[in-house]
Amino acid sequence: MNSLAGLRVVVTGATGNVGTSVVRALSEEPEVSTVLGLARRCPQTSAPGVEWDTVDLARPGSQGVLEARLVNADAVIHLAWRFQPTHDPVITWQTNVIGSMRVFDAVAKAGVPALVHASSVGAYSPGPKQEPGVDEDWPTHGWPDAAYCREKAYLERVLDTFELR
Repeated sequence: MNSLAGLRVVVTGATGNVGTSVVRALSEEPEVSTVLGLARRCPQTSAPGVEWDTVDLARPGSQGVLEARLVNADAVIHLAWRFQPTHDPVITWQTNVIGSMRVFDAVAKAGVPALVHASSVGAYSPGPKQEPGVDEDWPTHGWPDAAYCREKAYLERVLDTFELR
């Protein structure tokens, strides 16, 4: 914990479907003193203890912005993900993969002690049809025809390396 007042948590993708709920829950948590919501566009809403800032993870210049925003953070919850345009995987790759790698690098450079990344069942290889499910040891190779699965699976490899460092 960086301050006597409580934890400072940074949330990327803070205006998305999951991000809005995470920011709201964190703002109501007594152990959390401040939440910094990062998104491509700032929302018109506000909550006690919540600050907002803009960052476009697809832009090369976002690395410096991220590093500055993560100073003294106790945790980063990385939820930013671009689903559209599905017909242009180069655009989604720039945000989802390259942008995520920028977040991971900024977390390391800022010395943030905790990183939470939103993985997905889409990162996993197809499982056996006759069994009800697979466990965490199941291969994360995704499904090659779907950009979403390729990107989530690729980030699993990146995070494996990040964890080792």
